[in-house]
Amino acid sequence: MRPIGGTFRPAFQRHARRCRKNFVYNSFVMLRFLTAGESHGPALVMIIEGLPAGLRVDPEGITRDLQRRQGGYGRGRRMAIERDQAEILSGIRKGETLGSPVALVIRNRDWPNWQVTMHAAAEPPPGATGARRPPVTRPRPGHADLAAALKYDRSDMRDVLERASARETAARVAVAALARQLLAHFDIHVASHVFAIGDVGLADPLPTAFDQIAAIPDESPLRCVDESLEAEMMAAIDRAREAGDTLGGRFEVIARGVPPGLGSHVQWDRKLDGRLAQAVMSIPAIKAVGIGLGATAAARPGSEVHDEIVLPSAERLAHGGLGVARSTNRAGGLEGGVTNGEDLRVTAHMKPISTLMKPLQSVDLATMRESPATVERSDVCAVPAAACVGEAMVSLVLADAFLEKFGGDSIAEIERHYAAERGRIRERFLAPTEVIK
Repeated sequence: MRPIGGTFRPAFQRHARRCRKNFVYNSFVMLRFLTAGESHGPALVMIIEGLPAGLRVDPEGITRDLQRRQGGYGRGRRMAIERDQAEILSGIRKGETLGSPVALVIRNRDWPNWQVTMHAAAEPPPGATGARRPPVTRPRPGHADLAAALKYDRSDMRDVLERASARETAARVAVAALARQLLAHFDIHVASHVFAIGDVGLADPLPTAFDQIAAIPDESPLRCVDESLEAEMMAAIDRAREAGDTLGGRFEVIARGVPPGLGSHVQWDRKLDGRLAQAVMSIPAIKAVGIGLGATAAARPGSEVHDEIVLPSAERLAHGGLGVARSTNRAGGLEGGVTNGEDLRVTAHMKPISTLMKPLQSVDLATMRESPATVERSDVCAVPAAACVGEAMVSLVLADAFLEKFGGDSIAEIERHYAAERGRIRERFLAPTEVIK
């Protein structure tokens, strides 16, 4: 065998790249999706692959999730322009999935104002509309502007910010609406609530029950369960707006009805808590993710962290509960990377948005002189919107793990697998089993 060098090296490198690609895209992924599109381009495009055939799809449910993402106190002028609605291009016929990839598109209503700036051709095509905006050369601290411009060797950082924009999350919400509908078919439901804006918030979100969160109306300005606290949060956002500043916050996503056994403990990349953390952390401006108690568990003794195992109530058994229960849910429904049958609880910490109306100091890369950072149209606070995106990412990961555990090519096949597993678990708790030593 020849040494790694000379003409052999390029072939070796190509082989290594193929191996890495295959590992990333094919390792335990049942449900995968891709998105494309720029913030001010003509549209957002998305494809989701892996949905079983026979899932009844509610297009209004997709629209509702998109509208929820657009709402929330502290949002900017862009949301007054857009009326996000997903157009189904393929993969669904007569209201049901076909088992083939589902393609969706969301048209950007703001596109006519940006055609001259965002055209795909070398020169603006005849009839292009909108202003000719200058290149972006003053990166915003906290944004992808500078780091990605260096990575991709771009002099106009609009090439970065258009894709790094949180506008991309509309595409995630659209494809995740299909994942949510798959989960709902099996009585698994996902909801979220905002429990802090800036330094105003609940001391502990864990006592908040799923039913409280599910009852929050879609038109709620901040999706907080405490209306009096919500008023304080809105006042904090108003103060930030007046100061030309921005605010972040914290939200929690809860999934009810999650069966035990999703995820795995046997390899690092199959642990469900790790998969959830990566998915939620990928949302723009999210800087920390927790499961259950999250980071606060590090400051407590074990007796105040771990959930004791007890016999369930008759009501819980009547509603399909396991033969054992937990007196608390500090673990957030996950132990060792595997769901344990309790509600799944994921918290996320969002930093303030990086576009400030009173911009921070930066450097103009065209002149290499200190200058205020670029100011783009933006929100003051987008935590409620991020919570909706958090629901989307949790739904996508849960649906993927659910299909990994119970998967099949059709809804009917998955129903048989799911029923068989539930029957096996029920039998396990009918009577004590002999312990093999």
